[in-house]
Amino acid sequence: MATTNSLLNELIELNNDRASGFEKVLADINDENVDLKEIFQEYAAQSRRFSQELTAIVAVRDGDPDTGNTVAGTLHRVWIDVKALFGGTDRASILSEAERGEDAIKKAYHTTLTEGGLIGEAMDTVAAQSRSIDKAHDTIKALRDMAKATS
Repeated sequence: MATTNSLLNELIELNNDRASGFEKVLADINDENVDLKEIFQEYAAQSRRFSQELTAIVAVRDGDPDTGNTVAGTLHRVWIDVKALFGGTDRASILSEAERGEDAIKKAYHTTLTEGGLIGEAMDTVAAQSRSIDKAHDTIKALRDMAKATS
C-alpha cells in the first residue's frame, strides 16, 4: 500500500498537469471560444491552489513534496498539440480533450479516497478537493455535450 505522502505527491503532480493542460489550451483558444477562457483559467488556478494545499500537508508530514508533472500529463499535452495541428481546435474537440483530463484526475481522487487510507487533514483536504474536481468535470462534460449537440 502506498504511503500518504506518495498518494498526495501523485495528486500534486496531477494538479500540476491539469493546470499546465488548461494553460496550454488557453493559449490556443480562438475568438469563437473565448467564453471557455474564463472557465479554464478558473480550473488552472484551482489546480495550482490544490497543489499548494497538498504540498503543505506533505511538508508538515516531513515529506518531500513532488512539484513536477507526470509523464502521462506531458503526453496528454503533446496530444493536444498534435490535435491542434490537424484541426482539433473546434469547441467540441477542445472540451472532449478537457473532459479526458478531468476524467483522469477525478478517477485518481476517487481512488485515493477509497483505497488510500488517508486520515485527518489529508483526508479532509482530498475529500474537499475531490468534490470540486467532480463539479469541474460535470461542468466541462455538460459544455461538451452542448457543443456536440450543436455541431
